Amino acid sequence: MRLIKITILLLISFNVSFKVISANDLQNILRDNGKIIFIRHAYAPGGGDPDGFDIANCASQRNLNSEGIAQSKRIGKFFEENDIIIDKVLSSEWCRCKETAKYAFNNYETKSFLNSFFSQKFAHNKDKQMKELKGYIINWDGKKNLILVTHYVVISEILNMSTSSGQIVITDRNFNILTSINTSNN
Repeated sequence: MRLIKITILLLISFNVSFKVISANDLQNILRDNGKIIFIRHAYAPGGGDPDGFDIANCASQRNLNSEGIAQSKRIGKFFEENDIIIDKVLSSEWCRCKETAKYAFNNYETKSFLNSFFSQKFAHNKDKQMKELKGYIINWDGKKNLILVTHYVVISEILNMSTSSGQIVITDRNFNILTSINTSNN
């Protein structure tokens, strides 16, 4: 029990260390462009993938509800209001990520290296996906900011941090975390 309490305290302390940043601070961080902006998909009730999950069938997946759709729209509005220059938006092939990208940014393309590997069915893809993601970033020209709409496990693996639904994490090209922004209503 003591170990659980210590773990929870550490997780809470880690997340509290990120502050809400002002528009000026955000502009300073993004001024030079070339940032990688990870977004965990917006709120989709439940956890993991349902039994019978089929990547080609959104009806078989855990998808955004009205709260997740509203959160996605807030994400898009945040980028628009802060005049954040975007090179492109890349999304996981999972429907909850594609929906987040669609409601926030309209235009996006899918990349399999952003897919979840949480379930045992996809766990074997982790190393290949991380290699492809890093390779993509190395070859990316970085003249604007790149948005990656993905999953908890991908962000956790590449950045060694936990994220909540709809959370935005801005990094440099070396995956050094510059800031994190919570987009929930709470």
